Amino acid sequence: MAIVRDSLFTCRQILNNKASLVSKNRFLGVSVCVPKLVPVSVKVCSHVVQSALQVGLEEKKKVTSLGFDVVTERELKEKGFLGLRKTKLVCTIGPACSSLEDLERLALGGMNVARLNMCHNTREWHRDVIRNIKKLNEEKGFCICLMIDTEGSQMYLVDHGTGSSVKAEDGSVWLFTTEKFEGSRPFTVQAYYQGFSEGINVGDELVIDGGMASFEVIEKVGNDLRCKCTDPGLLLPRAKLSFWRNGKLVEKNFELPTLSTKDWADIDFGISEGVDFIAVSFVNDANDIKLLKNYLSTKSADYIKVLAKVESVESLKNLEEIVEASDGIMVARGDLGVQIPLEQIPTVQEVITRVCRQLNKPVIVASQLLESMVEYPTPTRAEVADVSEAVRQYADALMLSGESAIGSFGDKALSVLRMVSTRLELWSREENRQILLSQPQLGVSLPDRIAEQICNCSVEMANNLGVDAIFVYTRYGNMASLLSRNRPNPPIFAFTDRSCTRKTLTLQWGVNPFLVELSEDMEDNILKTFDLVKSRGMVKEGDVVLVVSDVIPTTGAHSVFQSIKVKVIV
Repeated sequence: MAIVRDSLFTCRQILNNKASLVSKNRFLGVSVCVPKLVPVSVKVCSHVVQSALQVGLEEKKKVTSLGFDVVTERELKEKGFLGLRKTKLVCTIGPACSSLEDLERLALGGMNVARLNMCHNTREWHRDVIRNIKKLNEEKGFCICLMIDTEGSQMYLVDHGTGSSVKAEDGSVWLFTTEKFEGSRPFTVQAYYQGFSEGINVGDELVIDGGMASFEVIEKVGNDLRCKCTDPGLLLPRAKLSFWRNGKLVEKNFELPTLSTKDWADIDFGISEGVDFIAVSFVNDANDIKLLKNYLSTKSADYIKVLAKVESVESLKNLEEIVEASDGIMVARGDLGVQIPLEQIPTVQEVITRVCRQLNKPVIVASQLLESMVEYPTPTRAEVADVSEAVRQYADALMLSGESAIGSFGDKALSVLRMVSTRLELWSREENRQILLSQPQLGVSLPDRIAEQICNCSVEMANNLGVDAIFVYTRYGNMASLLSRNRPNPPIFAFTDRSCTRKTLTLQWGVNPFLVELSEDMEDNILKTFDLVKSRGMVKEGDVVLVVSDVIPTTGAHSVFQSIKVKVIV
């Protein structure tokens, strides 16, 4: 670890400006107490890794435009660096929050990603929402990403003709049929999938939406099922169906393709509208993700990132391969809870979150986080505890589903996620409860391994020195994501000149991405961006910033230039 040892320097000016940076700080067990600046360069084969501690800014450079997020700017001015929320928030957009005014309220409330569920509404409706969000980004200075969620091949109930729901009473007998009919029929519901009754026996249990209502199959009538209600409840439009036999799930979804004909049409729609993420429902193995990624590359849309929704037994069996193939994961606990025993959900969630972090892929915890707030203005205390646990596990993002899409209190639900995540992050930092995982090495080539080691050391250095922020200069987001993987105490400001990289980093824990013109001159980049953020009042004199970069010069010697620098704003 010669690179790390050569990085152990401090200076009197930092100690004068930052009371927290005292000589008792230790880095990998070594006291930080060298009194003068000694820039050091270490030659590693043909790859140069430079570590230096520099203080102050030289000559002022001309300020150019900075693509920033107004919410981040506001929070930074109000709360300071350590008050910035690191957990990202995803909101499902539905009838309750689709107007321009509603979307702006969610944006101001901290929404980072807007999710559009292609199961519901028309493509024209979704197009209007997408264009409204883009309008807010362009005119109001937000940085909201767009995600579409494929419907997937699944068994569910068709919308009813008698309103939003139908009540099934205890002991009532219902016919579940694939026959298509208009309007409504007494005690009759339509099933979407023609083969939904194949392999089902009399005596099997039919469960609606993981337990909203339950039935016993009492008769097979052709392709239809006659069922007796054993647990009364509501039959909601597009409620999902599952069958159980002797306490075990009757697995049927493996017979269906992951992406249906409608899904491919929805994907083409997402490409044409320039969405940032596509979440794929009911992924069974890594090939489902690879197929879509290959398709996107043929459409010159490989800037769109592909997320896999983990919501089936098959996806759990192939979890690591799916995570490696994907650009991120959504833990869809609602559908997953239909397929595995309820008591296993907490453990499975934690395992998925840990695997994603080790493989450096963002993970979204979704479904029923604040389910009661669909109808009520305050959450249950158990729901708050559930949200807190996801934050404690360092999930990258939390997601609202029905709470924002159809609920009456979407704004309040979003504020609960924001407040709880901010408080838990603060508590974790105060109690020094940062989870230091034994991170497996991801890089294979020497430059990738160097970048990974620099990011690991940078986070430990930033935490021990108590710097205010980490600035990373990146074209493709690699080092920003590696820094996020280590969950540092200070926030990460990622400066990039690629719009798609900025959007991708919006989902990463603790990363605040900015769009700015970058050059191959790192000193010029640093001076320029320091002037930019200082001119907006986002930093102040005395703030200490750790700087890293993976902007590699395309001219000159064929070497990889990566660095760790510490600077004080003056």
